[in-house]
Amino acid sequence: MFILREREIEIRLKEEVKRAGGLALKFISPGTAGVPDRIVLLPSKEVIFVELKAPEERLRPLQLKRKEQLRKLGFKVYVIDSVQAVSAFMREVVG
Repeated sequence: MFILREREIEIRLKEEVKRAGGLALKFISPGTAGVPDRIVLLPSKEVIFVELKAPEERLRPLQLKRKEQLRKLGFKVYVIDSVQAVSAFMREVVG
């Protein structure tokens, strides 16, 4: 059975966001661990944070904390763990 790795899911996300006219930028925050992997910027001026995981992988406690912090600030935070989840994400945020 073939299982996708997180990197392959990340590549698909970048491709799909680009095709929709947006950017999926790598998010690195020195001094702040646990931040999501990508910041998705859409032509609609929407900013969305995305944490990528291999299938069936779960968020670590610090990642859960960061997700909740961002959500409380009013940002959308998605966890994507499959190609199908990339497609569902794109349908939801782009239409």
